[in-house]
Amino acid sequence: MMQRTDISSIFAAWGHALAIGLAVAVPTSTIMAQGAPQSITEKRVDVVQLATGYRASKLIGSDVQNSDKDKIGTVDDIIVSPADQEPYAILSVGGLLGMGNRLVAVPFKELHVTDKRLRMEGASKDSLRALPEFRYAKD
Repeated sequence: MMQRTDISSIFAAWGHALAIGLAVAVPTSTIMAQGAPQSITEKRVDVVQLATGYRASKLIGSDVQNSDKDKIGTVDDIIVSPADQEPYAILSVGGLLGMGNRLVAVPFKELHVTDKRLRMEGASKDSLRALPEFRYAKD
């Protein structure tokens, strides 16, 4: 009789462990049906050259100069458009010491890195201030 209790305890413990394992393994959310397989186009990248590129974390906060080397703004953020998958630089322009400034969006390809400085050829503070104001979407 003693042996039977031990075996039943072992089976009960094993059953509980199995139930817990299944509960953890099966997601509680509804499982979505998978669509058609997607093909991914692979592009070969020279990772050594890419590693010497400009990181967004280093560009954010950088001054932007025009062709006369005048400061015309500061990079506030870099955003990829959901519509065309193109990167845009969000620039802070105008104001003094961060007061009265406004944000504008310019295509990132308009910025050029020269002598480790960001340049926007042909731009001025006034031309940037004339752009529509950019506002972040509310989460």
